This record gives sequence, structure tokens and C-alpha cells, in this order.
Amino acid sequence: MFKRLMVVVCLVVLAGFTAQSSVANAAETKVGVMNIQRVLLESIAGQKAKAIFEKRMNELKTKFQDEQDAIVALQQEIEKKSSAWSKDKQAEKVRELQTKQREMQVKSEDAKMELRQLQDKELEPILKMLQTVVDTYGEKEGYSVILDSKVAVLYASPENDISEAVKKELDKRLK
Repeated sequence: MFKRLMVVVCLVVLAGFTAQSSVANAAETKVGVMNIQRVLLESIAGQKAKAIFEKRMNELKTKFQDEQDAIVALQQEIEKKSSAWSKDKQAEKVRELQTKQREMQVKSEDAKMELRQLQDKELEPILKMLQTVVDTYGEKEGYSVILDSKVAVLYASPENDISEAVKKELDKRLK
């Protein structure tokens, strides 16, 4: 009986020491969170990249608007006049509409690919520098880990948010 009591007391004491060392280790761990998307969008370089991307996107929209209008006009013409046309004329107009729609779809997919490539090209140097800034900042400020607040972080205290500091450092380095 005495042996069991001693074993239980030893286990409780050991558990207490383990809990204290876990709390001490947790107190030494410094965690930072940042919103990478916000840093990118609010940084000077990110705003320039966004402006370039939006300009090209608007150019492409304008370029495709005439073609889209022609497709809509052809659809309306088919709807209004098809009953008066011969079967051959109807079939010809439907084929013409389908051809224009396929061409528009191909051009649209090409434009999307071009925009993705432009976005990648504009963001790649910013993201590389952002990684360098985060590494340097984390090391300098003694962070054990820095997480993206939009990926798998359910809660973070506002004082752990380093987004603004990282954005300022990124702006300094990309001037």
C-alpha cells in the first residue's frame, strides 16, 4: 500500500515538473501572424503590380466588347428573323454564331492565361522580397514562427499581427 502511494506521489510530482517546463517553453515561444494578402495589396510595389494588371485587364475587356456585341446582335437577329428564313439560311446563321462563340471562348481563355502570366511576373519579385523581409524581421525580432493569418489561423491576438511592420519593411526594400 505504501509503495502504491509513493508511486502515485512520484507521478504527480513528475507531472507537475513536466507541466511547468511546458509552460516555460510556451512562454519563450514568440508567434507572429500577418495577412500576406493585405501586405501585398497595401504595399507600394503591390499597388503598382495591381495597377498594371487592372490596366491590361481593362484593355482586354475593351478589345473583346465589340466581338461580344456582334455575337449578341447575331443571336437577336436569329431569334427575330429565323422564322422568315429558309432552313439553309437558318443553319448558316447558327453555324456562324457557333463559330463566333467558339472563337470568343478561345480568345477569352488566351486572355485569362495572359493575365495569369502577367500576375505571376509582377508578383514574383515582390513575393521573393517579402520572404526575405519576413525571414529577416522574424530573426531580428526573435519570432519562433510567423504564420499567415488567412491560412489555418482561427484566432490571433491583435498584438501578434506584424502585417504593418512587414509592409513598411517591404516598401523600404522595394523602393
